[in-house]
Amino acid sequence: MNARKELLVEPGSRVELSKIDPSHTPGLSGKKAEERAAAEGLLAADVATMQDLQYLLWAEGTRSLLVVLQGMDTAGKDGLIRHVFGPLNPQGVGVVNFKQPTPEELSHDYLWRVHRATPARGRIVVFNRSHYEDVLVVRVHGLVPKAVWEKRYDEINAFERLLTDSGTRVLKFFLHISKEEQKERLEARLDHPAKRWKFSEGTWWSGRGGGSIGRRTRMS
Repeated sequence: MNARKELLVEPGSRVELSKIDPSHTPGLSGKKAEERAAAEGLLAADVATMQDLQYLLWAEGTRSLLVVLQGMDTAGKDGLIRHVFGPLNPQGVGVVNFKQPTPEELSHDYLWRVHRATPARGRIVVFNRSHYEDVLVVRVHGLVPKAVWEKRYDEINAFERLLTDSGTRVLKFFLHISKEEQKERLEARLDHPAKRWKFSEGTWWSGRGGGSIGRRTRMS
């Protein structure tokens, strides 16, 4: 089975998450323990390949890679970054976590803080959440009028086209988990002293809505 082909969303197509089983593991079969062992073997091989490609990317110095991760709280974004990008040379990898905008960021357009965080030539940058929060959370929670967030779809497409035309490959991933699984993971944080600091009422509220950007947002 070609997992990439099964998971890839073609441009212009629509996705209905309610019709996708979050527990589905394309390309793997067998019992859960067997699937995990197989996945760890595939990951080790892919990481070794990525380490070689990272060196070539740096040596070439003409292109860059931007990886965008989206997903509800507890979807596994931090774990993915740790296991996939942790083994790479940290001198060439950056991770950006977009939280509630600062006063300085709010004084600029909503893409200002995003553009300045994109990778330079030869580097890899991972966005832990991204500019999509400005069309997701603000829309779901009514933080800005429709006339504001509706225009952002074309603006974001143009922004990513600029990055692509400038030599940056943009790869976007959505980590899909069920509401039941998310609930279990949130409750598990309360039972685990080392992870309890991650839990807050804001996390619970924003996680169920799909993201957390805070109540403050810009109008442009």
